[in-house]
Amino acid sequence: MDRAPVSVIIPTRNEERNLRQTLQTVVGWADQIFIFDSFSDDRTLEIAREFGVEIVQRRFDNFSSHKNWALENLPIRNRWILFLDADERPSADLRYEIARVIAGETVHSGYYVARNNYFMGERIRHCAMYPDWQLRLFRHRKGRYEERIVHEHVLIEGSAGYLQNPLEHNDLKGLERWLDRHNAYTTMEALEVRRVLDRDHSQRIPSKLASRGPERTRLFKEWAYRYLPLRAFFVFAWMYFVRGGFLDGRIGFRYCVLRGFVDYQISLKVMEARSERRTIAAEQTKQRSSANSTA
Repeated sequence: MDRAPVSVIIPTRNEERNLRQTLQTVVGWADQIFIFDSFSDDRTLEIAREFGVEIVQRRFDNFSSHKNWALENLPIRNRWILFLDADERPSADLRYEIARVIAGETVHSGYYVARNNYFMGERIRHCAMYPDWQLRLFRHRKGRYEERIVHEHVLIEGSAGYLQNPLEHNDLKGLERWLDRHNAYTTMEALEVRRVLDRDHSQRIPSKLASRGPERTRLFKEWAYRYLPLRAFFVFAWMYFVRGGFLDGRIGFRYCVLRGFVDYQISLKVMEARSERRTIAAEQTKQRSSANSTA
């Protein structure tokens, strides 16, 4: 079978537990595969070399800048790009669909892909976690990541379509790594909340109620940041009761509790940042007053 004319980019940092399974789904199918590594110190690169894929390394700064650097500097030879996390695996049906779409005369510049999300080894079927649309497939030079340091999305020139078959998103690193990762994410997300509250106008995906993808999610999230008290409670109630997390049984309850706690972490870190800013401002005012009194 001919290889699909797509360049797959997989950012990595210590992904030895996930990478092999992911590469098994794309090696032999994609025309070009990059492991875009942030100087892993486990067996990530060893595994990548076993599969004979291209390896490029760069120090990680933030998610959008890192991925945009890849788009601008990797020797990409195909018209289409597929971004995958190291814990995401395209099924055979999705690979066939992608190959068919990009081989045809599509009018779209990119495509959203749904994700089957797993937590502690079990699929989360509700909790607002499906279809979880992500724009991962797009034309080279037609897509660029928005100016957001975490939970970034692609801005594309032109229209976007929706693929029918999902990605399998299953991190094999376990709960401890999930907690560590989200502790880092909440710190970055708190910075983004401050930018929203400060009415920052950097280039981002639009917030649209009519969209069925990340644009609608972004609208609700930014509205909640500005106006909704007790957000952690509402996040849990929305995911567990309104979006059917209770139908996922114990794993649904555990996941919704942790997602509520993640939002609570964001709120606390925003409060801490505001307190630090007030303290700094007060200290600066005190210093100016002292300087004026001695002048």
